[in-house]
Amino acid sequence: MPADQPTGRSDSSSSDSVPSDSSWRDEDADWIAALDEVAALDDTDLLGADTDLLGEDTDWLGEDAADDETHRGAFGEYGGESTGLIERTFRERIVLVGVTRPPADDADTEAALDELARLVDTAGADPVERVVQRRDSPDPATYIGKGKAQELRVVSDANDADTVVFDDELSPAQQFNLEKILGRTVLDRTAVILDIFAQNASSLEGKAQVELAQLRYRLPRLRGSGTRLSQQGAGIGTRGPGETQLEVDRRRILRRIHRLEAQLRQIDKVRKNQSKRRSRSANSAIAIVGYTNAGKSTLVNRLTDAGVLAEDRLFATLDAVTRRLELPGGEMVFCTDTVGFIKKLPHQLVEAFKSTLDVVGRADLLVHVVDGAAADPESEIFAVREVLEEIGAAEVPELLVFNKADLGPGARLAAARHPGSVTISAVTGDGIDDLLHAVGDRLRSVTAVHELLVPFDRGDVLAQVHREGQVLDERAVADGMAITARLDDASAGRLQPFLVPQPEASAPEALR
Repeated sequence: MPADQPTGRSDSSSSDSVPSDSSWRDEDADWIAALDEVAALDDTDLLGADTDLLGEDTDWLGEDAADDETHRGAFGEYGGESTGLIERTFRERIVLVGVTRPPADDADTEAALDELARLVDTAGADPVERVVQRRDSPDPATYIGKGKAQELRVVSDANDADTVVFDDELSPAQQFNLEKILGRTVLDRTAVILDIFAQNASSLEGKAQVELAQLRYRLPRLRGSGTRLSQQGAGIGTRGPGETQLEVDRRRILRRIHRLEAQLRQIDKVRKNQSKRRSRSANSAIAIVGYTNAGKSTLVNRLTDAGVLAEDRLFATLDAVTRRLELPGGEMVFCTDTVGFIKKLPHQLVEAFKSTLDVVGRADLLVHVVDGAAADPESEIFAVREVLEEIGAAEVPELLVFNKADLGPGARLAAARHPGSVTISAVTGDGIDDLLHAVGDRLRSVTAVHELLVPFDRGDVLAQVHREGQVLDERAVADGMAITARLDDASAGRLQPFLVPQPEASAPEALR
């Protein structure tokens, strides 16, 4: 991997990036700063004297590369900060393999291979050929069957391919058997995505999460590398080639996994403290979700001047960034950019990033950004919703936003199929006002208008009403301040002693 590989996002974790606004409460500003602590934490902040936690035991992850010259720098094969050779000096030649299984057709497979080609290119390699097979179910030994595997070897030899990448996840046994038949490195879609995440992770938390996912992926695949590395011979009464090295590698990986899990638990404590602060501030929270490269980071930058890295590249942003956003009605909300989703998102990544993705499940509204210029936006919507289901966020209210209206009519045509959605261009700013009004309307749909009477000597309660709700009217009366405010159920419960009881007949007015 070139040393000047982009890191995945610009540094927006400094407290200087929080805009100065005298109307903000100190408590909210503190919460914003605390949100950035996760990205800014170093090892000393996190675990005290154990400052070498991230670096410890990482040298062994790259040892395999020096011992196996037959695989010339295959990305995805070895661990460390990337699943590939750490200092990649050339772009590998890759053969892509797709399998069409009912009810999918050849067009579906070609579309999947188009996306896989983009992933491979993002990882730093060149797709040179494709092989497609139709079959009802995968072969348990080689996924594509021995005959097709022999054909694949001929194609790979003819194209001088370094690596073969399958669009589906292979079992450890399938990967091992295919490498023996093909005589070259065999990877699957999961390995490629892990490699991209490893290249783009920039924060302490992001690096730890990606490494944990890599190690969990690699652990059951040690058999092949252990055999190649062994210096022992096989004989009667011996353990067999590779087993000693295999045990050493497995023990090291398990120890490293335990360390990373402990480290992420510490980070999660910080995140939970942040959640408590947000609960006290009672501002609504929206999470920007969507398919990778749909334009989420560009939208967040347009809305909040967050300074998030926005590139036309898959998984350019891995670290959640939260900023404050003012809606047209004057409400302040927290807006969080999240990692992009993709079809067949590796389960290891979903598990490793669960603490980061928790912000999605806790949001009051999901702003689901869709690439309106994509060939099949509906399939991307479905893929995102599958991940939301997996992380327990399927029940959070969703606002569909079709982006990239500046690239053609696709966004508006797609939005027409989804009543209540919004069409925008995050690049030009077209439709942003409509989006902000739609967000405000959606958030207000789960609130109600209440009348409150706050004594003159309860300035703290008055401040709480302004902080937690949208004040529609405020006037002095004999007994204190009469306030009309829009509040959610939680805020109304906290302010119950100051609510003015409403007659039964006027109850529907509270829903206006």
